[in-house]
Amino acid sequence: MAESGYLVNRTEDGSEACYYVNQTGGNYFQSTSALTTSLPLFVLQLSVVLFTTRLLLLILRPLRQPSIVALIIAGVLLGPSAFGASPLFFDHVLPLKAVKVLETFANLALVYYMFLFGLEMDLKPIMNSGSEAIRIAISGILIPLGFGFGLFYLLQLLDSNAKEISSFKGSIFWAITLTATNFPDVTQVLTDLKLLRTDIGRLAMSSAVSSDFCTWILLVVAMSLLNAHPYYVLPSILAFVLLCGFVIRPVISKIANHAVKGDDFTEQHIWFILGWIVFFGFITDAFGLHSMVGSFMLGVIMPRRDVIRMKLMERLDDFVSGIMMPLFFLTSGTRTDVGFMLKETPWYAIFIIIFLSFGAKILSTLLVFLLHNKPMEDGFALGVIMNTKGVMSIIIINAGRNIKVLNNQTFTIMVFSALAMTCLVEPIVAATYKPRKKLLRYKHRTIESVLANGVEFKILACVLSNRDAPCMISLLEASNASPDFPICVIAVHLVELTGRNTAMLIVHDHSMTSMSNPVRAKSESDQIIFAFNSYEKRNGAVSVQTITAISPYENMHEDICSLALDKRVSLIIIPFQTVLTADGRVEDAKSTFPAMNQYVLENATCSVGLLVDRGLGSIMQTGPARNSSSSKGHRIAMIFIGGPDDREALAYAWRMAGHPEISLAVLRFLPGRIAAQSTSEHSSNGNDELFSSMTIEEREKRLDDDYTYEFMFKTLDDESITYTEKVVNNGDETLAEIRRNDADFDLYIVGRGEKTQSVLTSGLSDWNSCQELGTMGDTLASSNFASHASVLVVQQYVPKNYIANPHGFSASLGSRTWRPLMVSEQVPFGNTTSISHHYVYDQEEDDDDDYDYDYDRK
Repeated sequence: MAESGYLVNRTEDGSEACYYVNQTGGNYFQSTSALTTSLPLFVLQLSVVLFTTRLLLLILRPLRQPSIVALIIAGVLLGPSAFGASPLFFDHVLPLKAVKVLETFANLALVYYMFLFGLEMDLKPIMNSGSEAIRIAISGILIPLGFGFGLFYLLQLLDSNAKEISSFKGSIFWAITLTATNFPDVTQVLTDLKLLRTDIGRLAMSSAVSSDFCTWILLVVAMSLLNAHPYYVLPSILAFVLLCGFVIRPVISKIANHAVKGDDFTEQHIWFILGWIVFFGFITDAFGLHSMVGSFMLGVIMPRRDVIRMKLMERLDDFVSGIMMPLFFLTSGTRTDVGFMLKETPWYAIFIIIFLSFGAKILSTLLVFLLHNKPMEDGFALGVIMNTKGVMSIIIINAGRNIKVLNNQTFTIMVFSALAMTCLVEPIVAATYKPRKKLLRYKHRTIESVLANGVEFKILACVLSNRDAPCMISLLEASNASPDFPICVIAVHLVELTGRNTAMLIVHDHSMTSMSNPVRAKSESDQIIFAFNSYEKRNGAVSVQTITAISPYENMHEDICSLALDKRVSLIIIPFQTVLTADGRVEDAKSTFPAMNQYVLENATCSVGLLVDRGLGSIMQTGPARNSSSSKGHRIAMIFIGGPDDREALAYAWRMAGHPEISLAVLRFLPGRIAAQSTSEHSSNGNDELFSSMTIEEREKRLDDDYTYEFMFKTLDDESITYTEKVVNNGDETLAEIRRNDADFDLYIVGRGEKTQSVLTSGLSDWNSCQELGTMGDTLASSNFASHASVLVVQQYVPKNYIANPHGFSASLGSRTWRPLMVSEQVPFGNTTSISHHYVYDQEEDDDDDYDYDYDRK
C-alpha cells in the first residue's frame, strides 16, 4: 500500500531528496536542495501556523477544549487532510524544499520543550506520592499497555490495509501512547474545570506525574530496543543516565549554589544552560536515540531552585510553547491524512478503537477505587481526566513513525484517537461530575473566635505586586503578635498565568540563599519573599510561610479560598487595587479584579478583609501619625454601625489596640429620633415576613450592644482607647461626624455590612462604585472623601444556618453592676448628640459617681 505524506530519503550519492507521495504512489515534487530555503518562506509558514492556532484557540475555548487540541487540529488542517491537499497552498506555503528546515526547527522545538518538561518534573512528589496515587499510576500503566497491544491487533483484524507494518513493533508504540497522561495538559484541564485545588485534582496531578515518568522510561527503553544496534544503545544510555545522576548533577548543583548564593546568576548562566541543552541532545543522538532524551535528562538533573527554574521558564516557555511547538505540530500534521484514513478504514473500526482506548484509563482507575471502597463517580471522573493525551502522546506516535514501525494509516488513526480522547475529557467531566465540597471542620474561622479563645491568629495575606507588600506587612505588624497571642502568616504572591499551560503553587523554602540580599533580588517574587521573611525575623511571635500562586486571574479566587481552607486561617486579607493621583489621593477606587474579590467574599470559609492602601506602609514605618496628640504613634479609627461585619471589625481593632505604638478610637453611631421613627413606621406597615426580618434586626442590635459594652468594660483602664457614641439620623450626618476627625487617623476599619441595611447609611449607597467594599467602605475609599487614611473593610464569616442569638453581657466592678445602656435611657433624641466618656452603669447601690458621663450637645 502506498502512503500519503512527506518523505525524506537519502540518495545513493548521499544527498537529500524530498518527495510528497499520494495514495496512488505518484510524487508531486522532488527536490535535491532540501537543506536550503528562503527566510521569507519560513516566516510565511510560521505566520500561517501561528494564525491558524490562535484562531482555533478562540473558537475552541468556549467548547471547553485545552490548547493542545488547537495545536493538533492546526497541524492536521495545514497538512494533506485539508489545505495541504490544494496545489496552490502546497506550492507556495509548504513546498518540499522547505520541509527539511521545517523539520529542523520542529526537532529543535522538541528538544527545548522536553528540557522544560524535565525541568518541571520534580521527582520528590513522585517519591512522596500517596499509596493511592501510586496504585492509580501503576494500574494506569499496566491495563492500557494490555489494551494497546490488543487494539493494534484488533485493527489489523478489522482492516486488512493495516497489516503491512510489523505488528509487534507497532503495537509497542500504540501501547505506550495509551499509557501517557500529559501532566501540563491535565493541570490545564483541572484549572478549566475548577478542580485544581480539590482532592480529586490533587490525586489526578500526583498520578499524572508518576504516569508521565513511567511512560517516558518505557519510551526510552522501546526506542533503544528497536534500534538497529540495541546492544550498543541500551548500555550507552544507561551509562549516560548514571553519569548525569552521580557526576554531572552534583557539579551543576555546586555551580548553581555558588551563583545563587552570591546573587550572581546572570544572563551568561542562562545562555550557558541553553547551549548545554543542545549539547546533551547531540550526545543522545550520537548514541542512536532522539536528541530530546538528552535535553530531558538535563532538565531532570537541574537544581530545584526557584530562582533558576523561574528564570529559565521566563526565557524559554513563551518562545518554545507559543512559537516553536506549533512548528512541531505542523510537521506532525503533514504526516496525517484523515481523508485517506476514512477512505481505507471502516468507520466502525475507528469508533471501536477510540471507544476502547478511552475506556482503558477509566477501567484502571475504577478498579483502584473499587479496591479502596471509594465513590465510583469520583473514579469515573478521574479516569476520564487521565485520558488527557497531550504533547507526550504525539511525541510517542511520531517516534514510532520516524523509525517506520507505523505506516501512514496507523499513524493517522493514532493521532485521530488521541485528539478525540482529549476533546472528550472536559465536556464529559463537566456534564457528569459535581465535586463534593470538602468537609474540613475547624472552629476559629473569625477574628472574634480567635480573640475570645486566645489561640494562634492565622492570616492569609495576598500580594499582587511589590506595591502591596509594605502596606500588608504594616497591617500585620499592627495586628499585635505576642508570645501569648502569636500570629501565623501565609503570604501568597498572586501571579497571572501568561503563556504557560500549567497553573502551579510554589511553596518557598526559608533556606533560600537567594534571599540574602534584597538589593540584588531581581524578580518581584524574590523581593516580596524577602520582605515577609524580614518581617518574621523582626517579630519572634510571628511565623511566615511564603507561597507563589501562578494561575489565570479568572481562577485566582480558587487558589485563595482553597489555601484558606487547607491552612485553616481565620482571616483573608486582599489588597484592593486603586489608582493614586499626583497629590497622593485615590482616584475612583475601582478594583481591577472585581470578580476575584467578589468570589472570595462569597465563597471564603473565614472572614475576609479588603485593604485600600493610601500609604499605610510608609506611615507605619516612618513615625507618629499625622496631627496625633496621643502618646502612641499611630491612630486607628473603627466605625461601628451594627451587624456581624462591624463586630468582626471591632474585634480586629481591639486586637490592634494592644500594640504599644497604636491608639484606637471607636465611633459607634446610634439612630436618632427621626431615624427611629422611620424604622418604626416601616416595621408597622410590614407583613409577617418583614416582622420576622425586624426580629432578626433586633437580635443583631442586642448582639451589637453586648459586644460593644463588653469591649468598653474590658478596656476600662486603657488610656489609648476611646469609645464614642454618636446619635445621627441619616448617612449625611454620619459622614459629617467622620469628617470632623478626618486628619487624625492613619487607618479606618469598617465592616462591609453588605447584608445589613441601616438607616444610618441611607443615601450613601446611591453613590457606591465598588460593591465589594460595602456602603461605608466605598464612601471612605472614594476620592470625594477628604482623607489620606487607608481603609480596611472586614466581612465576618457567617454560616448559612446562622441565627443571631444574643446572650447578654453583664459585669461587676466592686459594688457596681454594669449593663448596656439603652438609647432611650441615654439622652433625648435630637439632631446630633455625642457621649464623650466611655462607660455607663446602674447606680442602684451607690450614688457616688466615680465614672459619670458627660453630655456635649451640638
